[in-house]
Amino acid sequence: MEIIISQTKTELAQIAAAKAAAVLNRAIEKHGHTTFIAATGASQIEFLKVLTADRSVDWSKATMFHLDEYVDLPESHPASFRKYLKERIIDHIHPGKCFLIEGDAPNHRAEVARLNEIISKYTIDLALVGVGENSHLAFNDPPADFDTTDPYIIVDLDSACRQQQVGEGWFADVTEVPAKAISMSITQILKADTIIAIVPHARKAKAVAKCFGTAEVSNLYPASILKQHKNALLYLDKESARLLVR
Repeated sequence: MEIIISQTKTELAQIAAAKAAAVLNRAIEKHGHTTFIAATGASQIEFLKVLTADRSVDWSKATMFHLDEYVDLPESHPASFRKYLKERIIDHIHPGKCFLIEGDAPNHRAEVARLNEIISKYTIDLALVGVGENSHLAFNDPPADFDTTDPYIIVDLDSACRQQQVGEGWFADVTEVPAKAISMSITQILKADTIIAIVPHARKAKAVAKCFGTAEVSNLYPASILKQHKNALLYLDKESARLLVR
């Protein structure tokens, strides 16, 4: 795993977006198309603004998969990740194909089965991810399931994860945050040829130190699994890296 530390969030966004665009362009040049996974959350906003403005990528040749979504939350809700992706990615780049998680589908298990069937037909060139304040990767909260081979799973959200959503302003109170979500599994994320983790902000410093400050990999710190990926890049700013001892 390679760790890149920038002085500012803006510099981080620019450097990480340039790398992401290069990965996508390389796949398009080699295969004629590319497939990527998009993350959401407050930490991704500046990065996505830069990436979606990059017109060197032929986005019509891109297929996008959704990383995670709350169960039983309508798309109209301000915290809906479908709403986030449409407003911050899809409406700007108009990807050739886009597969979103219908978290409010009447049958959650049927929705998971639908997604699993679709993604099984694709090779993922690039996974764009973040790291939660509780060290989660996607919505795989600790202790994360490192063993399941299902691409998407239904997960329980722990109290720290739910509180983070309140802290970021997506919900007014923790009681409003759904207790479950549909998330891409750890195993499926690791199948991506390249993983780019964008992790700015001081509030992520403890998680960064726990996940990447030692050689230990543990499902109690789910994002630590990225250290085992052959082509993972972790982009930090000086605030998120402040507790990291290398």
